[in-house]
Amino acid sequence: MANEQSSEKAATAFAQTYFHGTKADLALGELVEVGFHSNYGARKQAPYIFLSATLDAAIWGAELAQGEGRERIYLVEATGDLEDDPDLTDKKFPGNPTKSYRSTKPFRVVGEVCIWQGHPSEQVMAMKAALKKLNENGIKSLNEH
Repeated sequence: MANEQSSEKAATAFAQTYFHGTKADLALGELVEVGFHSNYGARKQAPYIFLSATLDAAIWGAELAQGEGRERIYLVEATGDLEDDPDLTDKKFPGNPTKSYRSTKPFRVVGEVCIWQGHPSEQVMAMKAALKKLNENGIKSLNEH
């Protein structure tokens, strides 16, 4: 019957969710914001916050984060514009294959990935050693001012 109104609710669109890897203990609804010390590099006040559309990139974020907390992967929604992370989109990685982004606007925590497989410990140690060598050679992140 064309004139009858449906009692069903219309479908609602979900916001695009992304992954954020860290060692911070965050709660649902909490905002991840700029202004805290970075988990990486010189640990200066972070001008950007980072997220990824791939779980693998978020796993690296959690595994490489400094601090004492356990590694965590959160599902987050961006509240503002995103731009490609320049550390992962230079000529070595054209086209942003890791789908890694940064923003100056907060991300809202909407969930946590509780079961995930980390990289082999040898691979994590090799990555940490490579990052340390870059730092020792004065090669800084493009995200540090």
